Amino acid sequence: MTGSEHATTLDLWPAPTATGPVDAVVAVPGSKSASNRALILAALADGESTIRGLLDARDTQLMMAGLRLLGNEVHVVEHDDIGNVTVQVIPHFMRGPVSIDVGLAGTVMRFLPPLASLAHGEITFDGDGHARRRPMATVIESLKDLGVKVYDRGTGRLPFMIEATGEVTGGEVFVDASKSSQFISGLLLSAARFNAGVTIHHVGDPIPSMPHIDMTVAMLAEHGVPVRWDGAHVWHVDPHSIAAVDRRIEPDLSNAAAFLAAALATGGRVTVLDWPASTTQPGDSLRDILTRMGAEVERTANGLVVSSGGRITGIDADLSDVGELTPTIAALACLADTPSRLSGIAHLRGHETDRLAALTAEISGLGGDVEETADGLIIRPASLHGGVFRTYADHRMATAGAIIGLRVAGVEVEDIATTAKTLPDFVHRWQTMLGLDGTGMPTG
Repeated sequence: MTGSEHATTLDLWPAPTATGPVDAVVAVPGSKSASNRALILAALADGESTIRGLLDARDTQLMMAGLRLLGNEVHVVEHDDIGNVTVQVIPHFMRGPVSIDVGLAGTVMRFLPPLASLAHGEITFDGDGHARRRPMATVIESLKDLGVKVYDRGTGRLPFMIEATGEVTGGEVFVDASKSSQFISGLLLSAARFNAGVTIHHVGDPIPSMPHIDMTVAMLAEHGVPVRWDGAHVWHVDPHSIAAVDRRIEPDLSNAAAFLAAALATGGRVTVLDWPASTTQPGDSLRDILTRMGAEVERTANGLVVSSGGRITGIDADLSDVGELTPTIAALACLADTPSRLSGIAHLRGHETDRLAALTAEISGLGGDVEETADGLIIRPASLHGGVFRTYADHRMATAGAIIGLRVAGVEVEDIATTAKTLPDFVHRWQTMLGLDGTGMPTG
């Protein structure tokens, strides 16, 4: 993977190099994962729901657009100054024919089809060019096994069409979720509306990102829907009403990762406001991971405070539960004084891009020493230099390039705008953290 097909067509952003230790307080908008789960559940609920602190970014905008196309009312009633909105969701009778754009959003392409199966008519799903490479066969075959007519031309990928009849038979289904926990979450979210509910058996290699399934189960419980576990890899949901719930979304802890990493990269201090005391978000693992990499981490009444003296220690870490943090950790690892081994992340080859190949190519392109393994990366200390850091339309690749640029002059990040997928106005937030104005000059 070289990404050269994009290099001449997309803008290059000069990543700012820190001139000293950063000292900043940062507010990040709502969790993308929780936001899109909340929207699905609100659209299936028995009445009107209000969601506050919902992330206003491309992934959630695509989810809201899809729900509206199906016939639901989703009204944005308020914006805040962090990047969130308050929305009112009023469920309605859902029907096609409609064509839904999933963009490059895994939660949209894997959560909406089970819900759309409860509509009437033809529902077509498609997305960005990169989305057509993401694994979708598990979603398609699971829906077929549950009684839904799905037409995908035998590709097991986007685009595909659902011929919805207004009901899903449901029942028992065997799912290989080894490439994404979203396959299980997507079925669980809509299962209470299936005629026979659902019993999901996972078959295959270990499931990555298990905390995201915990998040799904916890949010279903808040809507009054119990999920029973029968052994380690069996989930059961009975047909059940879904209560309307007014909720507030937590800040996105995974989006906070790049800002907290800046404390280590610059030997500074960053506070992320409103870090929850208890959460199912995988990003909470940053407290342990950054401590192991040499940071001092403290949770205060204001939020999470990460500070560092400037030395970064390599890490040997199984990231199977927190794969989305890999680009951030890899960026810090290539700035570390000792080697790192990141494992348990073979599934990242099926994310927005093949993240293992992409990180290997781009860090190596800046002079880094990276070895791709069967299930991860080995990153050794090396002298880095400037150059183009390609993103492959992947928002977390873009923020990884920004982190490296804090210590390495001359890093140019391709298509920084791709960060809008989950984090609006990233460049402005990054420059503000560094004390820079809109032109990249110091504000003082």
